[in-house]
Amino acid sequence: MDYIEAMKELASEVLDLLGEGLWIPEKQVFSRQIKDVQSDSVLRFNHYAAVKQQGPFSKGCQEDRIGFGEHSDPQILTILRSNDVGGLEICLNDDGLWIPVPPDPTQFYLIIGDALRVLTIGRFVSARHRVLANTCGDSRMSIMYFGAPPLDATISPLPQFVSSQKPRLYRPFTWGEYKKAAYSSRLGDCRLDLFKPGI
Repeated sequence: MDYIEAMKELASEVLDLLGEGLWIPEKQVFSRQIKDVQSDSVLRFNHYAAVKQQGPFSKGCQEDRIGFGEHSDPQILTILRSNDVGGLEICLNDDGLWIPVPPDPTQFYLIIGDALRVLTIGRFVSARHRVLANTCGDSRMSIMYFGAPPLDATISPLPQFVSSQKPRLYRPFTWGEYKKAAYSSRLGDCRLDLFKPGI
C-alpha cells in the first residue's frame, strides 16, 4: 500500500507540473482525477519470460518475441519501472519504426495515456509501445502504476484548449465507457477512434 500511495503522489506531482506548464489556472485539474477516492487507478506487475535465441538460419521473426503487443495506455498517466532487462519499445510516428527504450532499474518512465491526450486536445500524445521478450536468457520484470479517473468521470478537453482553430477531436465520454471500449477491442486498435464526433 505504501508503494501505491507513493506512486499516486508522484503521478500527482507530475500532472500538477504539466498543468502549471500549460498555464492552467487550477493546476490540479489532472491530478485530482487520480486523487479521487473513487479513482480507478491500478498497480500491475508484468513478467516476460525470455525466449530461445533464433538460429542464424531460422525463419523466426520479431513477432515471435512479442511479450506485450502494440498499444497505447488508456489511462491518464503510467509510471513504469523495470529491472535491467530491455524489451520496451516505442513508436513515435506512423512509419512503423520501433525505437528501443534502454532499461534502467534506477529510473521511472512516464507514459502519457489516451485520457490525457483527450483532455489536452493532443498537446500530450499517448505513445504507442510494446514489449519484446529477451533472447539472452534473462526475464524482464516491470511494475506499472496506471493513474486513472473514477469510472463516472467525464473525459473531455479542458475548455481553455478548445477554439475554432483547435476543435474537439473526440466527443465527451466517461472513463467507464472508454475502459469498456478498451477492453472489448483488440489491443492494437486505436480505441479513441470510437469516440470521434459522429460515431
